[in-house]
Order: sequence, then C-alpha cells, then structure tokens
Amino acid sequence: MKTHQIDMTDGFSGEELLSGPVGLTYRDFLVLPGFIDFNPSDVDLESRISKNISLKKPLISSPMDTVTESSMAIALALQGGMGIIHYNNSIDEQVEHVRRVKRFENGFITDPIILSPENTIYDLDIIKEKHDFSGIPITEDGTFTSKLIGIVTNRDIDFEQDRNIKLGHVMTKELITGAVGISLKEANNILKTSKKGKLPIVDKHGYLVALVSRSDLKKNKEFPDASKDHNKRLRVGAAVSTLPESWERVAALYDIGVDLIVIDSAQGNSTYQIEMIKFIKSNYRNLDVIAGNVVTKDQCKNLIEAGADGLRVGMGPGSICITQETMAVGRAQATAVYKTSQFAKKYDIPVIADGGIASIGDISVALAIGASVCMMGSMFAGTNEAPGDYFYENGMRLKKYRGMASLEAMKAGGDKRYFSENQKIKVAQGVSGAVVDKGSVTNFVPYLSQGLRQSFQDMGYKSIPLLHEALYNGKLRFERRSESAQAQGSVHNLYSYSKPTMRVE
Repeated sequence: MKTHQIDMTDGFSGEELLSGPVGLTYRDFLVLPGFIDFNPSDVDLESRISKNISLKKPLISSPMDTVTESSMAIALALQGGMGIIHYNNSIDEQVEHVRRVKRFENGFITDPIILSPENTIYDLDIIKEKHDFSGIPITEDGTFTSKLIGIVTNRDIDFEQDRNIKLGHVMTKELITGAVGISLKEANNILKTSKKGKLPIVDKHGYLVALVSRSDLKKNKEFPDASKDHNKRLRVGAAVSTLPESWERVAALYDIGVDLIVIDSAQGNSTYQIEMIKFIKSNYRNLDVIAGNVVTKDQCKNLIEAGADGLRVGMGPGSICITQETMAVGRAQATAVYKTSQFAKKYDIPVIADGGIASIGDISVALAIGASVCMMGSMFAGTNEAPGDYFYENGMRLKKYRGMASLEAMKAGGDKRYFSENQKIKVAQGVSGAVVDKGSVTNFVPYLSQGLRQSFQDMGYKSIPLLHEALYNGKLRFERRSESAQAQGSVHNLYSYSKPTMRVE
C-alpha cells in the first residue's frame, strides 16, 4: 500500500518572509506557535549586548536626555539590563552619572540630597514635592566636604506654620550614625533598634558618605540578575558623538570605568564613525564599542571591519522620530533587524534593535528575527527613574519625552549625532511630546521579563540562542497578516473596555 508523506510545514521562514520587495515592521506578521514542554520560569533571557558583554535581560535604555541618566542606569543594571548615559551634557556631567552607577551599593544611597542649616523649610518642601521623599541630612555648608551636624525629617517640620524658618532651628542634632564599612545587615539592625527612618553613614572625620533609608530597606530585594563587571560593580554604557571633543570624553569615561561606548549617530555609515571606532579600539583595547545606527548589510560591513563589537539598528522607527518622513531615508524596522542580524551573525557580532518598540510583543518579534538586545526610549521614558518631573494634563500623569533630533534637544546639544552642530538652519528629525507614568523600573522590568518568558513559551524556545538557531535553520515560522487581521488581533467589537496599563505598582 502506497503511503503519502504529508507536508506539515506551515507559514514562512524568516528568509522567505523578510526578503521580499516590501519592508515590514513588527506588527506586519506573527510568529507561529511552537511546541510547549516547559514552563515560563524555565526561559533564560540572557543575551549579548556586545562581543564581550552579556546581560541577564535583553533590555537597554536609549541614550536620550529624557530617558537615561544615573538613576535609570542603576535601576536597569540591578534588574539585569543596562542603561546608556546620554551626552547632551558636559564631559564632567556625563562622567559623574557613570561614577554614580559604578559607586552604587545596593541599599546605600551614595549621593543623597543634602542641605545646610541656612536653608529653609520651604527648600525642603520643594525637594519633597519634586523627589517625593524627605529626611534630609544637614552638613555645615550643605556639601560633602563639611561635617554632618543634623537631619530634618517630617516630624521636625510638619506643624511649623512658617516655612521660612531655617533648618538649623528645627533639625534633629542628636544623631545615630553608622561608620564607613558597615554592612547593610548591620545598618538594618541599627534602624530597627533606634526606630529611626534614616541612618547617615559617616567617615572618621564626621563627613557624610552615604545614607540608609528604612523605607528602602523595607522594599529592598536581592537582585541575582544584576549586570556587574569583574569587580562586582554595576555595568553602565555611555554615548559619544563622532566629533573631536569625544576623544577627550571617551578618555574620561574610560578612566571612571565605563563598560562600553555607544557611538551615537543617526546614520552610522560614515568616515567619521569609522575613525572613531578605530581610535577607541587602538587606544582602549578592552573597551567594547557599539556602532551605528545601521539598516543595511553594506553599512554593517564597514563598521564591523573598523572594529565594532556590536551594532545598533534602526533609522526612523522611533515614536518621536520623523527621519523617514523628513529625509525619505531609512528602512522598515523588522526588515532592517533581520537583514543586519543575518549579516552580523557571520562575524559573531550582536545586533541591538533600536526603535519601534511599544509592547512586549514588539520585543519578542525583534528577538525572534535576530536581535540580541532591544534598546528602548519611550518604554522607559515615563518611569520614575527617567529624568524630569511629572506633570498633569487632562487628568493624566505624564513625563516629557523628546527626540534627540527635536529642535528642543538640538539646542541642548543633541544635534551632535546629526553632523549639523554648526549649521545655522536646523532641520528637526524628531519631536517633543509626553508619555504616561509607568511607575518604577524596579517593577516594570520584571513585568516585561515575565511577558517575554510567556511569549518564548508560546513560540516553543527556552532561550534567545535557541530562538536564533531556529530562525536561521528555518524551523521558526512566520506569517504575514493583513490590516484586517491586525485589527482582529487587537481589541475589537466592544462597546467599551478598559485598556490595560503598563504601569506596575
């Protein structure tokens, strides 16, 4: 009896899907489901950001002045990702942000806000409103270079009607302190027995070194996935431009211990970037360099040959970017990620998908088509750790978010990535806007990570390397979807509904 072999292959391979004449974005197709024989908790999200650096979570923040400074970089590194410090600042300011990340010790606040006895209660009110905390150490002159002489907490000022009273008149002068070198456990015990909210840590001269907060200890968690270097310090990256001033910037960043440099150019395939890569690799051999941005194989080839340890992919897909609209240059992001990843794989160079990510599904797709790590701006912009203050508009709690090519950001130095810093007429390739409050990165990243693990389970793969192996051998299958299929794949045909928020308490 003649038997017939049944072809069980469904959908299309990555090559078949993404090699057509039409560029595709993350929402233009779906990954077909695989076989489930493991739990989401079995999924390993570890991946490389560069040749020599791996992260436990494939999540990094964009070097934008409304996204990444030291607070963001610390929070992400603790969660297993990494922050890339922006360069819309002086060299000293950028170095200080990197220093704060490198000096961070879990549970110890190493750069607390301090005031002098000449400051007023009103000054404290402003700090409380802006940063949502009180309990401020008082030193002789309001700096770290003078002795600690008191602390002001809510109980000292709650019932004072005159907010112009100087803090020297209301501060608590009888202090319980900890000595430099004290462990977090010992600090916790002192706070428990003293029933104090804050414990200043001082050196042998009485100078303030750090602060331990009871509220921080109560919510303090262990971070087994924290991104750390060989000296057990948190990892952090920093962006530089291709301008000559960046040679000095790189040197200063290297001296403070930065883990990698991201050369931040909107179009990375240039003689300027190639020269910068060669300069860094010849002078700082153990410093990894991420080059970009790129979207084609030819761009990748030039930067890899120059010595790039990783590639940043994306030209125009960001939510605040209008490069494609303004310049008519770029590439659809999914096609760009697949094509560049496919090429860079031959050289064992990881690819960072930068831009166009607005959901867990977008992250999953980017990883499924070859990216090793995802870089995000708007996803992190509304968190507590992002620079800037919250404000309200139409009852919504928001934070400012702007493209580095917006006119507003370019005035502050963002045009260094567009080779236009000396041009009198500036053409914006980005806009300024606002994003909704998402809460703390400490809660937000675990939410994203759990969603990714569940997505990987649906696809049938336990890790990013296994997912990439299936992509390139054709076992991972995809399917295009029409506009009506995209509409059907989201909420539809309801009279009303509550949209789930990504803000995690």
